[in-house]
Amino acid sequence: MRRYPPIADHGLVGDLQTAALVSSDGVVDWWCAPRFDSPSLFAALLDHDRGGHFALTVDGPDVTTRQLYLADTAVLVTRFLTPDGVGEVVDFMPVEQPETATDRHRLIRVLRVTRGRVRFRLDCRPRFDYARAPHRLHLSPDAATAHFAGHGTDAHLQALGPVPLERDGDDVRATVELAQGERAA
Repeated sequence: MRRYPPIADHGLVGDLQTAALVSSDGVVDWWCAPRFDSPSLFAALLDHDRGGHFALTVDGPDVTTRQLYLADTAVLVTRFLTPDGVGEVVDFMPVEQPETATDRHRLIRVLRVTRGRVRFRLDCRPRFDYARAPHRLHLSPDAATAHFAGHGTDAHLQALGPVPLERDGDDVRATVELAQGERAA
């Protein structure tokens, strides 16, 4: 993960009420929720060490990345080209009811492999309110909840597919290897 990638090396996904910046390395390093002007959940764009991030990256040397949007959509694809295969992280935020403000937002991140085998690494480090407020983590085999103490705000991470979530202090990590045609989210 590059410490401070240029803003031009980011894609934007949103749901008309909030938006997340995803670097070309597959890292969500900026997301304020539930609104654009709310305190941050991930702010590594401002402080790499303490700001928090949600990384879905590929392990290994000689990884080349490309980022693009699916035609006529706000669906962002980050493609990882490795000597062993081609993997993708597909990011989007569904728009539920555009005319109604809500405090519930979803960032969907899908892993898929289009050629060979690819080993993905997940590293989710939420840091509420620009890393000024602590959180508690509750972890089960396929889900994690970071509870923002004192504010009643939670961030949920749900794994679909072979993604074994592990505790890393009050953060979450995982490693998953997928073969051509396999997916996880």
